[in-house]
Amino acid sequence: MKKTFYIIIRGPLGCGKSTISRRLAKDLHAKYISVDRIVDDSSLIIREKEKGYISQKNFIQANEIAVNKIRNVLDSGKSVVFDGNFYWKSQIDDLIKRLEQYKHYVFTLKAPLEVCISRDAAREKSHGKDAAEAVYKKSTSFNCGIIINTKNKDINETLREIEKRIGRRR
Repeated sequence: MKKTFYIIIRGPLGCGKSTISRRLAKDLHAKYISVDRIVDDSSLIIREKEKGYISQKNFIQANEIAVNKIRNVLDSGKSVVFDGNFYWKSQIDDLIKRLEQYKHYVFTLKAPLEVCISRDAAREKSHGKDAAEAVYKKSTSFNCGIIINTKNKDINETLREIEKRIGRRR
């Protein structure tokens, strides 16, 4: 049986999470899950605010939806890559608790605020400077897992670093 695990890739808007997560999932033949997209798109979640941010409760609900989607994936021996801002520590703790029978890795991607704003502005659908600043402030308020600075790294360098940390060589 394969060694099943999941990876959480977290960090501020514009630090490279989605690009890295999608490529990593492809390289590992893993399932890709965007937790932030579940919160944004789910009709099952009534959006609430907490201290000016999407509430912890909403992200906990998103975890429940995500886990229901991927539990059979993990049980089948396939790995999963979660992509999200994960700006509440409680959300990370909840996801780990829900999937405690599986090995996991948490990576926090970092880049300076100006880099995040610039990267976001270059997107087809930019979230805007105010959103980038707000998410940056909240998601960088704590560190979790292995920290990777993406400022001067290209995608392949970041992927190599992650894959090295999980024991897979490119």
